[in-house]
Amino acid sequence: MISFERRMDSVEFRIHSEAHIVVDDTICRDCSVRGCITACPADLFVPTSDGGILFNYEQCFECGTCYLVCNEEGAISWNYPEGGHGVVFHSS
Repeated sequence: MISFERRMDSVEFRIHSEAHIVVDDTICRDCSVRGCITACPADLFVPTSDGGILFNYEQCFECGTCYLVCNEEGAISWNYPEGGHGVVFHSS
């Protein structure tokens, strides 16, 4: 069995200058559930002091969990990154 740490050593993030996931934190301010914060396996959603949410796309696994659990229509716009960008898993 491969440890989580070793598996993460085989991951490369090819970051595009434009985010593939955009969060409209004005919609997020009315959300009481905040499922994206608890569901994101990479812990990339951060609540802000003014009630919004900051999303750090640079280390996103592109799993789509945030989009699936979000209960506020239009709060999350999710697309795959442009070709050649995003998460790349290397075999070990």
